[in-house]
Amino acid sequence: MGKEEEIARIARRLDKMVTKKSVEGAMDLLRELKAMPVTLHLLQSTRIGMSVNALRKQSSDEEVIALAKSLIKSWKKLLDASDAKAGERRSTSLASLPSKDTSEGKAHRPSLSSRKRPELPRTPSTPRMTTFPPVPITCDAVRNKCREMLAAALQTDHDHVAIGADCEHLSAQIEECIFRDVGSTDVKYKNRVRSRISNLKDAKNPGLRRSVLCGTIAPQRIAEMTSEEMASDELKEIRKAMTREAIREHQMARASGTHTDLFTCGRCKRKSCTYTQVQTRSSDEPMTTFVVCNECGNRWKFC
Repeated sequence: MGKEEEIARIARRLDKMVTKKSVEGAMDLLRELKAMPVTLHLLQSTRIGMSVNALRKQSSDEEVIALAKSLIKSWKKLLDASDAKAGERRSTSLASLPSKDTSEGKAHRPSLSSRKRPELPRTPSTPRMTTFPPVPITCDAVRNKCREMLAAALQTDHDHVAIGADCEHLSAQIEECIFRDVGSTDVKYKNRVRSRISNLKDAKNPGLRRSVLCGTIAPQRIAEMTSEEMASDELKEIRKAMTREAIREHQMARASGTHTDLFTCGRCKRKSCTYTQVQTRSSDEPMTTFVVCNECGNRWKFC
């Protein structure tokens, strides 16, 4: 078994421990990782860093926490070294550029002491590849509490462990989008946060939560979705069926009865009407006539 397969196997076992909330045997796995020569390529392909970090947050064993922190710290050094090498390569390539001075220009070149050395153009640094992205910071207690509740909703059923998503970062982004859209932490803001939490925790709608964790639904999108858009497929079908039934009943109500032009609608002044007669009083009293305008739907009672 190759190194990549071995590290991937350990990552899967660590994820299972976090899901089951049992870290028994974690020290042996961490010691195996400590003895392995892990490269930057292996870190990126296996995502072992996220598995170890999740174990560190879940465990209450000081020895496990200390060893996990040590591994994460050593792997971060690989990222720093990679950035440093990239910077050296850029400096070397700039130093090897040919000079633009001609032989004629060299004759009139001023002395080194009187000539200012031209500054090399600054090139943007390569974005640092890391599995621990920064989270937008806020000092508002209400916003921080909302972020905690959104993170807890995203962690329902531990789907985030298998997917490898950072729920704290995702919840901060969702809350940030809601706050920017609403502009304050008033009732509208709180109601929108509650709506996201209830739909993300819905046991009958796990697809919404997984889509957010996988990035299929962006934080900006989930922050703006309506209740109808976030609903599960089952609930959407129920709503469609209810709408169809209401339309059918309305059409049947308009179709039943007797068509006549003897009545004039008080709303649209048209004479295309349908009427029905019902005995609503005693048998010796005349029947009550109910009239519906076929043009505008206006209804009235004619006695």
